[in-house]
Amino acid sequence: MSTSSVTSPEPRLQSVDAVRGIAMLLMAIDHVRDFIDHRAMLFSPTDLARTSIPLFLTRWITHMCAPVFILTAGISAYLWMSRGHRSRSELSLYLFTRGLVLIVLELTVLRLIMFSSWPFTGSPVLLIILWAIGVSMIALAALVYLPVRVLAIASVAIIAGHNLLDGIEASRFGAVAWLWNVLHQPGAFRVAHVTFISAYPVLPWIAVMSSGFCLGHAYRWTPARRARWLTMTGFGVTACFVLLRLYNSYGDPSAWSKQASFSFSVLSFLNVTKYPPSLDFLLMTLGPALFALAALEQRKLSEGNPLIVFGRVPLFYYVAHLFLAHTLAILLNLVRYGWKTFVFIAPPSMGSPPAMFPVDYGFPLAVSYLVWVAIVAMLYPTCRWYAGLKRRHRNGWLTYV
Repeated sequence: MSTSSVTSPEPRLQSVDAVRGIAMLLMAIDHVRDFIDHRAMLFSPTDLARTSIPLFLTRWITHMCAPVFILTAGISAYLWMSRGHRSRSELSLYLFTRGLVLIVLELTVLRLIMFSSWPFTGSPVLLIILWAIGVSMIALAALVYLPVRVLAIASVAIIAGHNLLDGIEASRFGAVAWLWNVLHQPGAFRVAHVTFISAYPVLPWIAVMSSGFCLGHAYRWTPARRARWLTMTGFGVTACFVLLRLYNSYGDPSAWSKQASFSFSVLSFLNVTKYPPSLDFLLMTLGPALFALAALEQRKLSEGNPLIVFGRVPLFYYVAHLFLAHTLAILLNLVRYGWKTFVFIAPPSMGSPPAMFPVDYGFPLAVSYLVWVAIVAMLYPTCRWYAGLKRRHRNGWLTYV
């Protein structure tokens, strides 16, 4: 056997890319809503006292995006090592450096795109999804050296048990209270003269990514065996969510309650906590993700299928769609309001003071969906080109974007 036949990477698994592509498409709906929707400027779409069913579901359906992306990032880490015939130390270095890249992007490029703010100036610095993924990758860089059974047990234990820590306040830790904000309790802390807000505490996300890494070992099985296992596990995870949520005592800081109508009682049942992701939140989202991985296991999708295209360039898509969402929001507001200062700053949904904006700022929910369709259509050709470029050049800096 020649050296090239040993070291050449195996083809990518379409099921993982396609499930990630679904998450990418859904994610854009919620981000567009943040920039466009009038009610996003006034209240949370999961506020049952003020929301509507379409608005709630527009937010709720996108809950699966972060768990799916972080789970598949763990799977992809294992596949990058095993199918690319790389060592564990090579994987560890790659995870560490890529995690740093994501954190830098969060603090610089994404801050400018989303909030129209230069790094470390003006408003507080939000630590959100790329921060959480980056820190999880850095943690996984060390965790990959653990035996897979030990790592799997520890990951499941953190996912199942981290809500036991909800009663512990960061203030108990004095000078290192910031560490508890980073790990488990959302909150603000200062470094030098900069205020950081930990919106995505990382402890449960690290466990989700390490679970994905352990799940990656299943991709050494036959597709039929793996599909059966994913289906049974997905059913078990979903059943656990339903039973635990019905029990209504553990699994989420916010219990559900009977509402004025049956439909809103269902919404209350589904209204679980994302920051940090509760056990109920993770069960609710990861169960369907496992079903989707199983369903797409033996489906043959074309290289031009949008799910494959977007699923293979998630970071590129993520940055580009946020840029387009904010840009189109600015253009819509220029048409509506003319050349006003408030048009160019982050909207109230992103933390700007509502008093700076007109009372009717924003557009109906239907406009958000139209802008979402436009963004997906505009990004498809560029993402397809970039996916092809990455396929032809599988090493080097392209693996980081």
